[in-house]
Amino acid sequence: MEFEFLKSLVIILGASALVVFLLHKLKIPSVVGFLVAGVIIGPYGIGIVKDVRSVEIMAEIGVILLLFTIGIEFSMARLVRMKKAVLGAGGLQVLFTICLSAVFAYLATGQVNKSVFTGFLIALSSTAIVLKMLSEQGETDSPHGRIMVGILIFQDLCVVPLMLLIPTLTAEGVQVTDVAIKMGKAALIIAIVLLGAKWIVPGLLHKIVHTRSRELFITTIILLCLGIALLTSKFGLSLALGAFLAGLIISESEYAHQASADILPFKDSFIGLFFVSIGMLMDTGYIADNFLKISVAVISIFGLKVITGMFSALIIGSPFRASIHAGLGLAQIGDFSFVLAVAGKVSGLITEDFYQIFLASSVITMIATPFILKAAPGLSAWITSRHLLEKAARLKKISEGEGFPRKRHGHVIIIGFGLNGKNLASI
Repeated sequence: MEFEFLKSLVIILGASALVVFLLHKLKIPSVVGFLVAGVIIGPYGIGIVKDVRSVEIMAEIGVILLLFTIGIEFSMARLVRMKKAVLGAGGLQVLFTICLSAVFAYLATGQVNKSVFTGFLIALSSTAIVLKMLSEQGETDSPHGRIMVGILIFQDLCVVPLMLLIPTLTAEGVQVTDVAIKMGKAALIIAIVLLGAKWIVPGLLHKIVHTRSRELFITTIILLCLGIALLTSKFGLSLALGAFLAGLIISESEYAHQASADILPFKDSFIGLFFVSIGMLMDTGYIADNFLKISVAVISIFGLKVITGMFSALIIGSPFRASIHAGLGLAQIGDFSFVLAVAGKVSGLITEDFYQIFLASSVITMIATPFILKAAPGLSAWITSRHLLEKAARLKKISEGEGFPRKRHGHVIIIGFGLNGKNLASI
């Protein structure tokens, strides 16, 4: 029994490698391979891995490292420039999704509290899957990429207040002072972390680098990543958000690229475990028995989230094509929705049957996301070429002064925005 976890890990890695290799031949993204591997070897598949909990712990590390590397690619100045996407599009997307989901759920159930909680579950999208796909395709800095990242950051911030509102929905009541104290603590820890980005960490890393010890540098980077993630979780924030903030801190130093390169192998190894653990949750027998219900749920989730994501981006002034692309990319259920669902199940807000439908629908939307993101450029281009949107696009351009030819002088066009493109742009 002492080697049970090691045995499970070997099986997971072996099955994942085989499935990802086979699907790669079919040009199917690796994320799908990991999810499919989880379905096959999990307790609802052939059942050769039963210790799902220990796998989930390793998977958490994968999500932390993913968000950490994304944070490194950002900077405080860039995050401030993205405030419209984070606060504007993010706030609107969460609000629209909760309201519309609650309305449709109320028509089906007739219960306000359960309907609002359903909106909470649907409002969040998968940070891990979307950011991994954007990163792999080099689209984090694209117009639609910035919208998606901004909305995802806001969604992660929303996990705390949504969790705090669950007692209110269960009619247990909640003290306003308790909520205020918890939110105040969360704001304080974010402020401390961000101040550390400016005053403490750059100097610390400078001293570490002067030792010329690569091992010490890597150890310090991992310590900062996991330590800040753990610290933020103690104050009620998500581990992923803490890891993102840790990445932001590192991004302010001159050693950001070296830190990202050193963490990359760890991230890629652990993030695969996250997708495998999600695949293990899928009960294939339940899906077969309730195929119609789950199909309706999946179609409804996709339709509603594409609309709310698209209109949220349009309202803040994003181009039509980028808005449609962002809506398509954020149409799945989020990783933290599982946390909310468990809390709702314990508090009686959702039944076991609803929980199983939600679980199956969530995993299916996640599996479909890589395919949707691959098809999104062509699909968004096709939609924006329709006559229905042409007039609106023309009016928008004219209102912004873009409908008239303008001569430009002394400018540079950079084609490609990878590392070298970014360096060239900064110069």
